[in-house]
Amino acid sequence: MPRISLHKVYSSQATPSLRLQEDHKSYNKYQRRKGKTKKVLHQIQDIQLMDLKVDYAFKQLFGSEKNKEITVVFLNAILAKSGRSPVKQLFFQNIEIGGEYEEDKKSRLDLLIETDNKEIINIEIQINNEYNMVNRALYYWSRIFSEQLKEGQNYKTLYPVISINIMHFDLLKEPDAYHNIFRLYEMNQKYPLTDRIEFHFVEIPKLISAWKKNQLNPWEDVLTRWLLLLETVDRQTNHFYNDIYQELEEIAVEDKSLNVAMRFWEDLGRTKEERLAYEACLKQILDERSKLLDREQLEQEMEEIRAQKKVMEMQKEEIEAGNQEIETRNQEMEMRNQEIETQNQEMQDKMEKEEIRRKRLNLHWENLQNRWRSACWSKE
Repeated sequence: MPRISLHKVYSSQATPSLRLQEDHKSYNKYQRRKGKTKKVLHQIQDIQLMDLKVDYAFKQLFGSEKNKEITVVFLNAILAKSGRSPVKQLFFQNIEIGGEYEEDKKSRLDLLIETDNKEIINIEIQINNEYNMVNRALYYWSRIFSEQLKEGQNYKTLYPVISINIMHFDLLKEPDAYHNIFRLYEMNQKYPLTDRIEFHFVEIPKLISAWKKNQLNPWEDVLTRWLLLLETVDRQTNHFYNDIYQELEEIAVEDKSLNVAMRFWEDLGRTKEERLAYEACLKQILDERSKLLDREQLEQEMEEIRAQKKVMEMQKEEIEAGNQEIETRNQEMEMRNQEIETQNQEMQDKMEKEEIRRKRLNLHWENLQNRWRSACWSKE
């Protein structure tokens, strides 16, 4: 029987060098950022840009009807890595799943999309690491896949469900690849079982690490530029990547979709309602992060206490073992003393008996001498 497993079909390994041709038109543009002097672009210092990894801002940019064309470009950049057909049209779906029964767990998704290719795509963007990402992605995928089937429908009506997970933390053991794709494959011969299941895991920290090492070329890779856009602002550390922003501005001169996205992004949050909604969402994320850090610190302290307790228990066991050894030695010494006392008593008894025997012998010898003297006197 063949064994089936989720098998990685794509890994975005960072290249050791860009290996661009000298005559390529994008090469000089890419090299410009290495020696570029700082300059002001669109008065960026005066613009309070939102962190696009915050789900409110992400949904405003990629989950609104007026930005469908941007979302199509972004999705195609991701799906192209797994060889899927380009999306031409998409439809935003209800983002709540579950709840068929009262006791069911309800989950609110970040972004749920149906494409003109009949693919259902769930995009989740996660800033805080709650150490349940893989199981969470599997759970969401299973609920979305199963809820396609209505009563009386045939299983053939089930279409692919693609799970895209963008994370602001490291998840997988792959050291360099920031984008990994998994499908269901036979474990030995690696042939696919179905294209109905597909998981994308995008790890932003690895992307930034590759960026800092000059291993990425957003001029050539569409997905790279969109992912860099998401990381340009990091409100958790209050960091703004000015070099990324400047390069994206240059790329946006030729990339119309990116240009539209950046102008929409700069306008986002200018109204009080938008800013309050964003700040509330950001506050919730930061509060959750604070709780996670407190929990991690508490777990670390508990681990240190457990380690100290274990050391103390080991020391206690060593002390008890030492005391037991001392007690055993004391018992052995006591037994040895008893043996010596017994030997001394036996020796004393023997000496007393020997003394009695000696006295008897002396007395007997005296009696013999007296008898001999008496016999001699009698003869005289």
